[in-house]
Amino acid sequence: MARRRGNPLALAVLACLTERPMHPYEMAATMRTRGQDASIRLNYGSLYGVVETLLKRGLIEEQEVVREGRRPERTVYRITADGRTEVDEWLAELLGTSAKEFPKFEAGLSLMGVLPPERVVDLLHQRVAKLQERLSELDAIVVAATGNGVPRLFLTEMDYERALVDADCAFTEQLARDIESERLDGVAFWKNFHADRQDDSAEATAAAEEKPAT
Repeated sequence: MARRRGNPLALAVLACLTERPMHPYEMAATMRTRGQDASIRLNYGSLYGVVETLLKRGLIEEQEVVREGRRPERTVYRITADGRTEVDEWLAELLGTSAKEFPKFEAGLSLMGVLPPERVVDLLHQRVAKLQERLSELDAIVVAATGNGVPRLFLTEMDYERALVDADCAFTEQLARDIESERLDGVAFWKNFHADRQDDSAEATAAAEEKPAT
């Protein structure tokens, strides 16, 4: 039975240690310098928890305890042979396979008919604005990272996300236009459905107001 691998931060820690032994603060600094914290959720609490888990599983081990100046003592960790095997198998799983994911936006699209078309178009325009903000953020991250001397090799996940966000933005903009222009098949039915619902609701409200009090 294949081991379940769910926390990419654990893989990031192992990847850092394939380069050289590090203490957790240095791992975090390395990830941030390379912009990896934009793709992997990173905070010190979860980082130390991941390190402890990897230590218990024998994927990393303590190398030494160091102290620099007046700073607190820090434990330096190194990867084990089992850890290197885990990195190899985990990356092969991530890079070489494709699995069905369930994005929230996809779920929303499958159920958008519940809302009136005009409301959906407004929401799609809001989404486009957020996606454009994300594109600007990604560009800024890449500029900062390359400015720090990070090779483009270590920023390929940014290129991937940018391609996805750019495509998402284009799709969302086109969908909003197709709904507004009724080029999307079924929009007329969709509009009539909600118009009928509004009429039924108005009639029910009027009937309730006309009903004598008892």
